[in-house]
Amino acid sequence: MCFARVAIIGSLLAAAAPPASAQAEFPYDRDLVFDARPMRGGKRVPILSIDGSGRAQIDLWCKRGQGEAIIAGDSITILVGAMREEACTAERAQADEEMIAALGQVTSWSLRGETMTLSGATTSLRFRAASN
Repeated sequence: MCFARVAIIGSLLAAAAPPASAQAEFPYDRDLVFDARPMRGGKRVPILSIDGSGRAQIDLWCKRGQGEAIIAGDSITILVGAMREEACTAERAQADEEMIAALGQVTSWSLRGETMTLSGATTSLRFRAASN
């Protein structure tokens, strides 16, 4: 009888404890700054912000626009919408196209401290929470 009580209490405690590998909560409504230096001649780096409904604001080297993020557990799909382009060098325009393609290929996310990594089959993008 005593063993049964210990087993029941143990299973209840185990069920109440969070799993050791639990994923952190997605950083909704935060400006996530791409982990890169600004390109020569500018101060801007890409910024991604996703609200709780999945609406994404995407600011790249030259282009800005909105998209949609679908997040389930540690899975993520980003759909990039129409982008407005500002005056841009060829180098920045190429970087924007590469970033749009990379965002469209991500399939998972992870958070370690203030750094979020978006990963896909051939891509890994690191963003950090804005400090201001």
